[in-house]
Amino acid sequence: MSLTRSLELAKQAYKRQDVRASIKAHQGGADHEHHKIEGRYIKSLIYGGLDGAVTTFAIVAGVAGASLSVGVVLILGFANLIADGISMAVGDFLSSKAENEYKKTERKREQWEVENHPDGEKLELIELYQEKGIAKPDAEAIVASISKYKEAWLDIMMVEELQIITDQTSPLKNALVTFFSFLIFGFVPLAAYIFARYVPIFSASTFLSAAVLTGLTLFVLGSLKSKLTDRHWFKAGAETLVVGGLAAVAAYGVGVLLAGLA
Repeated sequence: MSLTRSLELAKQAYKRQDVRASIKAHQGGADHEHHKIEGRYIKSLIYGGLDGAVTTFAIVAGVAGASLSVGVVLILGFANLIADGISMAVGDFLSSKAENEYKKTERKREQWEVENHPDGEKLELIELYQEKGIAKPDAEAIVASISKYKEAWLDIMMVEELQIITDQTSPLKNALVTFFSFLIFGFVPLAAYIFARYVPIFSASTFLSAAVLTGLTLFVLGSLKSKLTDRHWFKAGAETLVVGGLAAVAAYGVGVLLAGLA
């Protein structure tokens, strides 16, 4: 069954505080929600890319601060891309897998309770609705209706009692998105050093070029975070740029301080 509203259009209407557009979105239209972006993987894309860009540029900045050779920059940079990228992907895979297993375990427990003590579960849900300000007679009527549909009842109990949304993501897909996002965006700080061999503008000021490319990347990735929040895209991008810039400045400073050890 398809929804009669377009969630994407509804979000846009809310941002503009446009009541007419909101009404239109809830009446349906060309976009019926199934055109939505796979939001469940946007988080892995953004944070994998941010980590890749920030950590790789931190290495570039540290090496530049120590005035080491281009070869050292590339060796350390690519080593970080592969090693840290795999580490992040494995971490994402294991955490997503553990989360899914936890959800399955809790749903099985909730199902067992519904099957073996339905009256207790009904009472629990009634009390939860009463806590939300719903009068007891209305709460009882709502629960009486919900309890006729076992799967819906379980879904609602998971959310209301445990604050768990049962929609599950693929741990493998999450890990792959994180890994390739880390590689692609983490490569950006190194690109200037590779291009420097063939493009004069990069060879004249390689570190500055790397800083500019990385800054643009951080801003774009930060702007994409507005897809997950209600923040303005420019503010989200600027915040990410500043935070990433602070990490780079710190790494550059360490490189300068320890330059004599190289």
